[in-house]
Amino acid sequence: MKLNVEKELASLQRMTVDGLRTKYAEVFGEPSGSRHKEHLVKRIIWRLQANSEGGLSERALARARELANDADLRLSAPRQPKIADTPARTVTVATAVRPGTDLLPGTMLQRQYKGRTVRVTVLADGFEHEGERYKSLTAVAKAVTGQHWNGRLFFGLRQNGGDR
Repeated sequence: MKLNVEKELASLQRMTVDGLRTKYAEVFGEPSGSRHKEHLVKRIIWRLQANSEGGLSERALARARELANDADLRLSAPRQPKIADTPARTVTVATAVRPGTDLLPGTMLQRQYKGRTVRVTVLADGFEHEGERYKSLTAVAKAVTGQHWNGRLFFGLRQNGGDR
């Protein structure tokens, strides 16, 4: 029997996610781990078409078997080290630092820039550099360099790829 893809697709798109999950279980013979409606519709319609029109050709199946035979497969799981063999890699120290990326007032940041030392003091409501108050580290970096800089990057509090 020939499958009417458009009709089936329209029917699937009208179904709820729970209905699609039930249909998925019917078609695939196992429950779906997904609750993404578009994904379920695509997978179900693909399987219905494959069942209706046949799967892969014998040539394609033979090639897939050939590739699978050549693959280096691990037959056993890697050995897990015993807890006693594993040296301690981390040390936990309790601190009184506020969560997040806030700097504590009174902290002094220092950086060398074009042969001069740039010092900034963290205040409760901003930053102080050479007697001037700034709202952000970015504003300090711009005042020092004359160009827009990310303040945290300029003072070495962040690496190029994001907060680390």
